[in-house]
Amino acid sequence: MTSRTKVRLSQQERTRATTAALVAAARELFICDGYSVTSLDAICTKAGVTRGAFYHHFSNKEHIFREVYAADQKQLATVVRRAFQAERDPWDGMAAGCRALLEASLEPAVRKITLIEAPGALDWSSMRNIQAGCKEQMRRGLEIAIEAGCIPNRPLNPLTSLLYGGICEIALDLADSTDQRAVLEASLTELDQVLAGVVGRHTPGCAHKDQAES
Repeated sequence: MTSRTKVRLSQQERTRATTAALVAAARELFICDGYSVTSLDAICTKAGVTRGAFYHHFSNKEHIFREVYAADQKQLATVVRRAFQAERDPWDGMAAGCRALLEASLEPAVRKITLIEAPGALDWSSMRNIQAGCKEQMRRGLEIAIEAGCIPNRPLNPLTSLLYGGICEIALDLADSTDQRAVLEASLTELDQVLAGVVGRHTPGCAHKDQAES
């Protein structure tokens, strides 16, 4: 029994290693050459695996791009979560998370995969399904802010869609901009105003709620 378990675990490890190598190779090629130009043969060669091995793990090029895109979305979610958790005040954390997401979108590799290649490689439904985790993370952040008394109790779904949709549109604007830093700074200024408007204050942060309302 022990011997069989060891063999099975070794096979699982090999599977994970092969999958990881293919995803890493594909991501690098998608960033350098773009989705449309990258071939399956190029991915296999870079990963050091056969075409048969590729098809054992992925059905086609779109399938592996979805994995690359999903991995990048998870990484962005981690960046946002850390920014949120770094703030003692949940509403300040919401603002910090939004800023962190926009700033991360300026990173060349993230910009290439999530903002330039994804819209052409994936259909809108697939993108939305993959982004669902990030959107739910924002919804949870808003829920925490409500529970902490930072903002009034209100329907979470429309508020989440408005804020998340706006952030995504700003990220797309940044991807198309020739002066990304200027667009980012202008967008962050407007974002602060929008977030402040949600709670009827000039600046975000429920730690200063009483002072702002006095």
